[in-house]
Amino acid sequence: MLLELAVEEGDGGVLQEVESQVDAIEKRINQFSLNLMLDGENDANNAIISINAGAGGTEAQDWAEMLFRMYARWVEKKGYDSEIIDLQPGDEAGIKSVTFTASGKYAYGYLKSERGVHRLVRISPFNAGGKRHTSFASVFVYPELDNEIVVDIDEKDLRIDVFRASGAGGQHVNKTSSAVRITHQPTGIVVQCQQEKSQHRNKDLAMKVLRSRLYEFEKRKQDEKWDEINAAKEEIAWGSQIRSYVLHPYQMAKDHRIDLDIGNVNAVLDGDIDPFIEGVLLAGKTA
Repeated sequence: MLLELAVEEGDGGVLQEVESQVDAIEKRINQFSLNLMLDGENDANNAIISINAGAGGTEAQDWAEMLFRMYARWVEKKGYDSEIIDLQPGDEAGIKSVTFTASGKYAYGYLKSERGVHRLVRISPFNAGGKRHTSFASVFVYPELDNEIVVDIDEKDLRIDVFRASGAGGQHVNKTSSAVRITHQPTGIVVQCQQEKSQHRNKDLAMKVLRSRLYEFEKRKQDEKWDEINAAKEEIAWGSQIRSYVLHPYQMAKDHRIDLDIGNVNAVLDGDIDPFIEGVLLAGKTA
């Protein structure tokens, strides 16, 4: 309505006001849409990033270091904390590999979109002939998981049955309902104890066994989660690059998943990768 009035009145000032409001609304809608995409189980976690140089010796190792700098600058601009876990320097220049953390809310949710092979095309600074060279490096991102497993048992999830002990144990054990069977209904885990004369003691021992069983159950789930994460890592193959960074004969960074081109490749290499991250997330291309 304000736009219609501004057009009718020919009021340039109001038109500028409408334009600024539309821009602000567009940014809010985009951010809201992005927040909706960050709903994965581990999206709010810190991220662990590994960069590995591809085949190609010094060229690839230098490219791996350039990528490390790009992500380090992005982490800094986001206000996240970072810590190097492991760094293997290159033979002459660059790095063979690096693993580091990005600690901050939704660090993994954002950076998971960077997982894949990154390709660089440039005039080689290590070749006296000034020939164009293509280098590859792989980036893998996984969530930082809490290794502490807390076994919290809700009494409402338990079905407790008492019955007469059937084994050896004397007249008292066999003639009274001292044995205890506990069923943890969410997992279906069943434990029982009938060795003690006291029903209370049998229940305590059964609960102890149940806690151990649930711990192993949760640990197995966590191990399976790591197996899934590592399986995704193995699927990253050379030649399936997600993004290309071209410095010669023209300058452009291109994300092949969403067909997004950015001409200022130097800004991208300086950490301005949000357009790629947000574009991939909004397009649902992170699976």
